[in-house]
Amino acid sequence: MTKMTLGTHPFLLGFDQLERLVERTAKTGNDGYPPYNIEHASENRFRITLALAGFREEDLSITVEDRQLVIRGRQAEDTGDRVYLHRGIATRQFQRSFVLADGVEVSGATMDHGLLHVDLQRNTPNVVVKTIRINSPSSPEGGDA
Repeated sequence: MTKMTLGTHPFLLGFDQLERLVERTAKTGNDGYPPYNIEHASENRFRITLALAGFREEDLSITVEDRQLVIRGRQAEDTGDRVYLHRGIATRQFQRSFVLADGVEVSGATMDHGLLHVDLQRNTPNVVVKTIRINSPSSPEGGDA
């Protein structure tokens, strides 16, 4: 007996992409760096906050690729003559990804005191009711008359 997957269930027509999105999200394998929060600001607004101590705006890039929000950071190499006794502040590159639902768009981003805030807005779609005409085989539009 074969197991039905989410995308092949007969009541979920056209949702086969949803299963691929779930798989892609699971494969991102983020290691917990950088730490982040996701806030529900209002019914249609969200905010993702990443803790990015030591990063500047020019070290960061924010893109939306195929409904996936991707935040990347890369700091310039420290070429100074510093000698560290302990180096606990991370200076590595990172990539953090978030899958966006249909209708969710990035409305802006700000950097404040080492925190990157990415604001998201869910656009509410217009409800459209469409009546489908039923054609009989004997009607000129409906069949091989």
